[in-house]
Amino acid sequence: MQKFYKVFLVVFIVFTAINVYAIDWNLKLTEEDNSKFVFSAIAGILGVAIIFVLNTWSKIGVKK
Repeated sequence: MQKFYKVFLVVFIVFTAINVYAIDWNLKLTEEDNSKFVFSAIAGILGVAIIFVLNTWSKIGVKK
């Protein structure tokens, strides 16, 4: 994995962890107080998935 992808992987993981920590688990996930943290955590998870897809695509393009 390239350094560029590693940096963004760490950023997205930290971003997701902070948002999961901030969720109030006593409320429903669809409550107004939780919705911003839930959407941010989902965005972080999607970012991690996109990083892995981009890394895979970069490996496919390189010929040995």
